[in-house]
Amino acid sequence: MQLPDFPWDRLTGAKATASAVPGGLVDLSVGTPVDPTPDVVQRALAEATDAPGYPTTQGTPELREAICDWLARRAGVTMDPANVLPLIGTKEFVAWLPTLLSAGSVAFPEIAYPTYEVGALIAGSRLGSPAELTWINSPSNPTGAVLGVEQLREAVAAPGIVASDECYFELAWDAQPVSVLHPDVCGADHTGLLAVHSLSKRSNLAGYRSGFVAGDPALIAQLLEVRKHAGMMMPLPVQHASTAAWLDDAHVLEQRERYSARRAVLREALTAAGFRIDHSQAGLYLWATRDEPCWDTVHWLAERGILVAPGDFYGSAGARHVRVALTATDEAVQLAYDRLTG
Repeated sequence: MQLPDFPWDRLTGAKATASAVPGGLVDLSVGTPVDPTPDVVQRALAEATDAPGYPTTQGTPELREAICDWLARRAGVTMDPANVLPLIGTKEFVAWLPTLLSAGSVAFPEIAYPTYEVGALIAGSRLGSPAELTWINSPSNPTGAVLGVEQLREAVAAPGIVASDECYFELAWDAQPVSVLHPDVCGADHTGLLAVHSLSKRSNLAGYRSGFVAGDPALIAQLLEVRKHAGMMMPLPVQHASTAAWLDDAHVLEQRERYSARRAVLREALTAAGFRIDHSQAGLYLWATRDEPCWDTVHWLAERGILVAPGDFYGSAGARHVRVALTATDEAVQLAYDRLTG
């Protein structure tokens, strides 16, 4: 098995250049949350620290019910708690899903989160369509594009299993995402469908490693059985904290306002500096281009103390774009604005 180089290692030189600029580095590359973990979540975690026994792989009934409440409330999806499975971070799940399902072939978007390909390589799966497992991603990382209902219906009609990465679902700006599990997309039939969601970005819980998958009862049962054997259990204190996070909408709305303000500042700054913003209808990134090779753009921005992700991290079709993350403090975003417009 030959895995690609870890993409972020390739940014070492640009990061050094940006860090040497007076005033320091503005890191808009990885997309790591920087704002505080919500108080409601921290309190729930503190109340659950006495956890001497093993947690269950399926998760507590309270967690699965909280997830189902959220799916109904925010996504318009009715789900039986038996058909929900907590995940130890969604990157883990993306990387291991082809292996867990013994998928002989895997397909994913032309511009896509690199872990879709890595998961296929780990499993020894063939790449490309037609596939036994097809990943779709809306809102997209990195482009921020949102698939409409008709596009989702077309994806669902394809043969094989469809796994929908919906981790940026609650960060909508110019278009409203729709879950692959929504009745408008699939009716009441979730056969062959999986939807993946995460607390990392919506709730500033990337350090907790918490998400879930929901969908086809037969597939969820299959995944649960394999994960039980493999010991893939979310720690019980994290389950309690996650329950609180899925039940609370107030902190999500507050965080959305922070990102909305930062997005407006960065979009104005990039446009003023000659960039065009494509897609970027939702999610945590601006998909920006100066119609030049992405690494030229990366180095141009690094010389101004700003680090971004080159578009070719996400496939050759992204080779003339860069991904600009909104996950920086207000002060850092303002500094990037000043550098780009000064």
